[in-house]
Amino acid sequence: MFIEKIPEDAAAGATADYYRQQREAWGFLPNYAGAFGHRPDVAQAWNGLNVAIRNGMDRRRFELATIAAARALRSTYCTAAHSKFLRDVCGDETSLHRIAEAPDGDTLDERDRAVYRFAAKVATDAASVEQHDVDQLRSAGLSDADIADVVYAAAARSFFTRVLDGLGAKLDAQTAGEFAPDLYSSMVVGREAAER
Repeated sequence: MFIEKIPEDAAAGATADYYRQQREAWGFLPNYAGAFGHRPDVAQAWNGLNVAIRNGMDRRRFELATIAAARALRSTYCTAAHSKFLRDVCGDETSLHRIAEAPDGDTLDERDRAVYRFAAKVATDAASVEQHDVDQLRSAGLSDADIADVVYAAAARSFFTRVLDGLGAKLDAQTAGEFAPDLYSSMVVGREAAER
């Protein structure tokens, strides 16, 4: 990372608590935790927002929107982590491979493709979103509440990816190792993973 991280064995108070939570969730201390070590209050606020967004919408749609935003923002870290969640939590390996084959979402079904492209547009150029973009989502069967959820997911991802890339956090080798090399290589849209 570009800043000096608080080492896990030197962490105290809220930072130690945050590191402990992340280690319990992942089975190791993920590299991104170091980006928040100096401000665990920001990490907890982010986590609250992220969980509220994720738990308020269809989980699979959340992961697709998040992957689309992460790819558009060139975050290898978030692209790989949420690809893992799409596969392991949502049980959707098919979409994972479809995105690897066509990173623009072209091979996804109509509704997923509309969500994916819209999330990418919100993440990279929200000011260019027009009524017809929203109407396409409505035509694909999304309600206004569903559409707002996609915007929340893409907008929140923008914050997290900017923090990680701005501070130089690299995807954990453990997460990269969860994928076959060719599949992982399709997720490298920015920084490479850290070496073991």
